[in-house]
Amino acid sequence: MSKKIRLHEFQSYLAARLAGTSSQSAAGLLGVQAGPDYWLLDLADSGEIVPLTPLAEVPLTKPWFAGIANIRGNLHSVVDLSAFLGKEVTPRNTSSRLLLIGTRHGSNAALLVNRMIGLRNVEALNPETAAPAAPAWAAEAYTDNEGRRWSKLKVRELLADEAFMDIGA
Repeated sequence: MSKKIRLHEFQSYLAARLAGTSSQSAAGLLGVQAGPDYWLLDLADSGEIVPLTPLAEVPLTKPWFAGIANIRGNLHSVVDLSAFLGKEVTPRNTSSRLLLIGTRHGSNAALLVNRMIGLRNVEALNPETAAPAAPAWAAEAYTDNEGRRWSKLKVRELLADEAFMDIGA
């Protein structure tokens, strides 16, 4: 009986801790690298991170459309984020990851990135002016204490971008 009480106390403690946090907590950003660029995503929008699985190629698509991935029986369209931005193609190796970004927004979209960097504290970053030609989904920029420039990726806006959705060659 005492174990049940302790478990209940622990669950109450966890519930109180979770209720006290907001979606924009101090470490509420996920850092990823796509080509030479560093990106931040809100944890709530970042979705699941999975190792790179075999991709089925889709003919007559743009070069940045990497293919279709079967993740636990669900098909996800995969976009190479670096190639989409006009940079080099992401190498497909052991550090490459798929970031399932669309699930929360009703879309089976995934981004192919070079690697996961980890959680970032927005308070430790310095706001910068975004590039003048930056799309609406990348309108925020930051620098860290090592001088790296980070762009914040707004997933909802990216999924609504016509250029992102137009995969046909």
